[in-house]
Amino acid sequence: MADRIWIGADLGTQSVRVLAVDGAGTVLGRGTCPLTGRRNRAGHEQDPEEWWTAFTAASRAATEGLDATRIGGVAIDGTSGTVLLADAEGRPLTPGLMYDDARATAEALRVNETGAAVWDRLGYRRMQPGWALPKVLRLAERTTIPGGTRLLHQPDLITWRLAGRQLASDASHALKTGYDLVEERWPEDVLAQLGIPLALMPDVVRPGTVLGEVGTAGAAASGIPAGTPIVAGMTDGCAAQLAGGALSPGSWNAVLGTTLVLKGVSEHLVRDPGGVVYCHRGPAGTWLPGGASSSGAGALTRLLPGADLDKLTAEAATREPGPVVYPLAGERGERFPFAAADLEPFTLGEARDDADVFHGVLTGLACVERLCFDYLDHLGAPTGGTLAFTGGGSANRYWSQLRADLLGRPAVLPEHAESAVGMAVLAAATESSPVDAAAAMVRTGTEIEPDPSRHRALTGLYLDFIDHLHERGRIDRPFAAHVHRRAEH
Repeated sequence: MADRIWIGADLGTQSVRVLAVDGAGTVLGRGTCPLTGRRNRAGHEQDPEEWWTAFTAASRAATEGLDATRIGGVAIDGTSGTVLLADAEGRPLTPGLMYDDARATAEALRVNETGAAVWDRLGYRRMQPGWALPKVLRLAERTTIPGGTRLLHQPDLITWRLAGRQLASDASHALKTGYDLVEERWPEDVLAQLGIPLALMPDVVRPGTVLGEVGTAGAAASGIPAGTPIVAGMTDGCAAQLAGGALSPGSWNAVLGTTLVLKGVSEHLVRDPGGVVYCHRGPAGTWLPGGASSSGAGALTRLLPGADLDKLTAEAATREPGPVVYPLAGERGERFPFAAADLEPFTLGEARDDADVFHGVLTGLACVERLCFDYLDHLGAPTGGTLAFTGGGSANRYWSQLRADLLGRPAVLPEHAESAVGMAVLAAATESSPVDAAAAMVRTGTEIEPDPSRHRALTGLYLDFIDHLHERGRIDRPFAAHVHRRAEH
């Protein structure tokens, strides 16, 4: 494994990133290409053809000058819940409906009523409008579906183009499409009742399974040699978890990108009556509980477009935390730590200038992150292990320190904290195991220790934030009381 080069690709919201990583965790090549999209108050779409164009550009950049004979495999992650319909040749018939496209509200109600027993057994109890299955139902009812039409998750389009034929999907991306991770099959009765043809759905395998090989045309377009194994990937949140080395029970990885994603490890299936926490399958019989928020660094793009974030960081570091901005990346709707499709951004306190807005977003995200951990604890998930910060937002050292201070717990910043590294680890795991590959390839970087005095001061802001959410009916009284009890200890 040490002599090989592993290709990891991350299909993000704003860009596609591809890394070439050796068996010791050294990044040998890197490529990035931006993506565009279309948003309105509830919808978010991207052009799937742009995913392929961006992937091939980034892949060629990452592999340029490398010894092609050393490349041992490629794995790809994507945003969780992003889907499209394609024809029998793999050509998109619809736009890509993104992970936070929340237009399928009526369809989600039908999905939850029809599949209630299955979703309850799988632990998440109900699906949100942004999950894939409600969107599939919406597409199926609003699109003429010719024979041979296939449902694709975001990475499925890329693996199809690389191989020159359709390959199986992975169980990680298929979770939000209703795939039964316990019985490892599609819930045929539920799909039939919803009127979704089983033939529409892809075959599904476990992440880390070799799906096929890069074909001649895929090699010419991507720069990845023909014959390279294509390995079934995971969602971007799970990929970042691998990049952070969070694979032992109780350990967690917090991915701060456009949105915040938390992923941990549990020895038991964590069940959530609220339907915002769900579990992927992990290596060695573990479960990977977590959730994806609609809050994150995307709030800075929305509120401060074109701002000099380095300058604002320097200004924020001289100020005491003041206003708290609820940091939604979009215009409305939250998914985790609570579900509220109608939630709109708000600010507690007065923001006098851009530096106050910036600091308010940083503080607000730290509050949301702590609330996520409080909710996970409330559900009985183990939360006391190691914590890694990954994602683009972790590069802002002041923000990472603020997060650790508000959480009151130490955090590690891996040397390479990108989801694409996690996919390189998963590709390498075909010759060992995810745990062994991560041990060899994940490099521990900076360790951040919380400031106890700042933790106490920030906890006051956090509890005000909790009380406000309770007063607005976003969290119930028992959970609010649980948060206050945890804060007292």
